[in-house]
Amino acid sequence: MDLQLNNKVALVTAASKGLGKATARQFAREGAKVVICSRSELVEKTAANIESETGNEVLAIRADVSQQADIERVINATVEKFGGLDILVTNAGGPPAGTFDDMDIPKWEAAINLNLLSAVHLVKYALPYLRQSSAGAILTITSTSTKHPVQNLVLSNSIRLAVIGLTKTLSQELGSDRIRVNSILPGWTYTERVEELVNARIAKSGQTKEAEITAITNNIPLGRLGTPEEFANVAVFLCSPAASFVNGVMLQVDGGSNPGTF
Repeated sequence: MDLQLNNKVALVTAASKGLGKATARQFAREGAKVVICSRSELVEKTAANIESETGNEVLAIRADVSQQADIERVINATVEKFGGLDILVTNAGGPPAGTFDDMDIPKWEAAINLNLLSAVHLVKYALPYLRQSSAGAILTITSTSTKHPVQNLVLSNSIRLAVIGLTKTLSQELGSDRIRVNSILPGWTYTERVEELVNARIAKSGQTKEAEITAITNNIPLGRLGTPEEFANVAVFLCSPAASFVNGVMLQVDGGSNPGTF
């Protein structure tokens, strides 16, 4: 299938590793012009690796999406480099693991800045350019924790629900601008972030890593964790003109782990 992404401009935030990196790589494979940003110094190396693999230029920018000034700088650099913006993927690192009693107010405020306000600011600054595109699309990356809370993740369980509310509202408000807005709710996918969460579980339970991984996969009908590449395939399709009538969807990519009826 031709996803019609050749020469489209896609910005993927928090893309030095994990789901963001895999998504940026897949955009480049499909012929898009890609911009990635991250707080990590790995972002330049990631861009170079994707360029080497795909032959497409990738712009790398060191930036912190919890900082409004950095977001404005990233959007401006994207437009200056490639002349516009067609696709925005809002991604950010997850907040710390822990229970309600573990979290003080500064941790709540930091998580809100990182996971909610980063998406708000990114959309605000990107909208003038997305409105000029013939294939404007926004994808927020949230979590299946918005369907059923995940143990020891009170911050993520709470704040990502607000991102879902933002996403669904934008899908209604921006439809007249021909901008589609969707979200992917990834389940347990083997990334560096999942390594952190598993280690946090081990610290509380005293179990082995193998036992914690087994406890997770026992609740996944497919019997395994997902891969970043499997997530990226879905993400890039949803953002592409090939999915031009898909709007306002909160799509689970979780191997069927959500036991709900919707």
